[in-house]
Formats: sequence, C-alpha cells, structure tokens
Amino acid sequence: MSFAQVTQEPKYWLLGIAAGLMIINLTLISRYGPADFVATSLLFLGGAAFLIWERYKSFELQSSLTSTILGMGIISLVLMKSATLNTYDIFLRLSPFISGFGLALLASGLKGIKQYWQELFILGFMSVSTGFLLKIFNISPLTAKFAAMILWYLGFPVTYQGIYVSLPTGSIEVYSGCSGYSAILQLLGLSILFLFMFPTTVKQKIYIPFLAVILGFIINGIRVALMGFLVAYSDKDSFEYWHFGEGSLIFSMIGVLLLGVFCWFFILRHESLNTTQK
Repeated sequence: MSFAQVTQEPKYWLLGIAAGLMIINLTLISRYGPADFVATSLLFLGGAAFLIWERYKSFELQSSLTSTILGMGIISLVLMKSATLNTYDIFLRLSPFISGFGLALLASGLKGIKQYWQELFILGFMSVSTGFLLKIFNISPLTAKFAAMILWYLGFPVTYQGIYVSLPTGSIEVYSGCSGYSAILQLLGLSILFLFMFPTTVKQKIYIPFLAVILGFIINGIRVALMGFLVAYSDKDSFEYWHFGEGSLIFSMIGVLLLGVFCWFFILRHESLNTTQK
C-alpha cells in the first residue's frame, strides 16, 4: 500500500491522532505526575489500546458532519489545554477519557459511540482520583490501624490514634497519599482490564475485583508498616527511598504480580487445561 493510499484511509488518520494524544498525555504525566500514576496510566492506556486492536475490524467507521466537528473541537481543546500545562493538574486524569470520547465521535459518531464503551470505561476509570474517594470515605484511619496491627504482631511496641502510628522512637502520619486508594485503584483497574480481555464466569466477575480491592489495601498496609519501622529504627535516606523513591514502586509491582499470578493460576491456566482436554 502506497503512502497516498494510506493517507486516504480514515482508520490510519484516527490511529495517528490517537497515538499522538497518547504520547502527549504520557509525556505530561511523566513530567508532572506522581510515579505511581505514570505506571497506572501506562497500564490503562495500553489496555485500552489492546482492546481496540483486538476488535478494530468489527467497528463501523461512519460519522456525521456534526459529530466530526464536535469530535475535532473536543480534541482541539485537549491539545490547547495540554500546551499550557506546566504543573500537575487534574486534567491529566481527565484527558484520556475526553480524548477517547472525541476520537469515538470522529470515528463513528454519536450513534456508534456505544461500540467503544469498554475502552471509554477504562479511560474513565483513570479519571477517578484518590482525593475524590477520600471525600466520600476516608480509609486513612483504617490503614493506620491495619499497619499498627502488623507491627504489633511482629512484636513492636506500637500504638495508633486516628491516622497516627507511633513507636517509642518515631511516628508516622497516614495522610491521603498513603491511604491505600492509589494501590486499590490500580489493582481494581487491572482486574477490570482482565475481565474485558478474557472470558470469565459471573462468579469470577464478582470476586476478582473484590480480591483486587482487598489485595491493594493489604499491600499498602504492609508498606505503611514498613514506613513506621523505618522512621523509628532506620535513617532518613531509607525512609525517603521506600516512601518517595523507586522503593515505593516495588510494592505496586508486587501487587500487580500477585493479582496476575492469581488470575493465571486459578482462571487462565484452568481454562487452558480445559481447552487442551477437549
């Protein structure tokens, strides 16, 4: 296929626009966003792209003039806002969904937008912030209690009050960033991606997201307990590494790995064995 033929195909224009918007969003997130949000964005954007790739042949690419103009307007607003950003902004969370909605209008119009509900759901899930969830229900005291319980079972003389976990030589405050919502949202999003990508039973659709929430809370609670130990018995550099540095991402990787192993061992492997036996 020649270059001229490629440029005449709408799907290639849509692909180019989507790739450009994704690169812009990831660049801004990596520059201004927290480290855990960078990893989550890569995961969700990659998952949405995978879902599109798996089903793109079945999409009906037919949009009206009104939908095309509206879609182009939405994407233009995203580009203009992105060009003015010089710090972290909630727009970075909203941008993928807004861009995806605009692209869906360009591709298939308002009548065909329902074809992309899975991808838009995933991109919309990225928009949920920990601050919004904390306003609904603050789990920081629960996280502090769980972390204190871990330290107590390990034999440390620990006490807790509200969001404070105290040891004889130091204490920590479990503020919003350490509440656990970030880890929970990441694993919950991963579980939803899994449900979209692979055939599962109704029972599995219920307990896999539930497991993701519990696993995210437990992993974060262990991380908070480690923070308490480091404040009381270690140096500041160790605390900074595990709190803000690369060490903070290790717990995120552990959570993703554990959920992935569970899904593989108890679901995908079981399905693979059944297929082989048939």
